[in-house]
Amino acid sequence: MNSLFPTDKIIFELPDAELEYYPNLFDTVTSNMLFEKLLQEVPWQQDEIRVYGKSHPQPRLTALFGNEGKSYAYSNIVMHPHAWNPLLMYIKNEVEERCNESFTTVLLNLYRDGKDSNGWHSDNEKELGRNPVIASVSFGAERSFHLQHNTQEVKQKIILEHGSLLLMKGSTQHFWKHQIPKTTRPIGPRINLTFRSIK
Repeated sequence: MNSLFPTDKIIFELPDAELEYYPNLFDTVTSNMLFEKLLQEVPWQQDEIRVYGKSHPQPRLTALFGNEGKSYAYSNIVMHPHAWNPLLMYIKNEVEERCNESFTTVLLNLYRDGKDSNGWHSDNEKELGRNPVIASVSFGAERSFHLQHNTQEVKQKIILEHGSLLLMKGSTQHFWKHQIPKTTRPIGPRINLTFRSIK
């Protein structure tokens, strides 16, 4: 792949955060295959979210897979997981081997075009426990991932590439928030898988 980063692993030196970026977790051929299979085989859904007392369609499609009984709640949405399938188990095993972690759940997001987005938030729900490890895998169109410290004037932008892995761990979710902003550029769909462990 023609990665923006020439090495296999990038460590971002940021206060109160532990971020590692692997631009080539999957090669181009494998990434293309996984993207198409995820696009076609995942039971995508669009939930309603409440903002200032009003309901709106969530600006992306989602799905949850994981261990039996490990539901996940965020933004007043409660998701119940589908059972792991061979496709997601393959991706999960590759992620776990690379980052030496174990995960119970994966939340999938489908950004259909530049109008789909994910607003500022932290993955700090109580069921994730203290200092959660979040492994974020991206397929499809590149999108800009923004991070901002909660109390310091420190920001970071990362272009999440096709087949890449971003690992967030340590105190990152306590001190930082992140987003995938909308863009007016004409871009294709992107699928993101965020692996996490629900306690």
